[in-house]
Amino acid sequence: MHTLIRKCPNCGRYTLKEKCPVCGESTVEALPPRFSPEDRYGKYRRMLKKEVKAWIR
Repeated sequence: MHTLIRKCPNCGRYTLKEKCPVCGESTVEALPPRFSPEDRYGKYRRMLKKEVKAWIR
């Protein structure tokens, strides 16, 4: 799978370019966050999402 966002391994900045605009180092594709079926905080994240949605309405 191809992603547009890239990360500089040298300075850690995110960019869309092949070379980092700050240090000039070649960038690499940023990896997606890891997924775990045993999500310890999923319950709390869903509760917060419901609260925020109700608050906005």
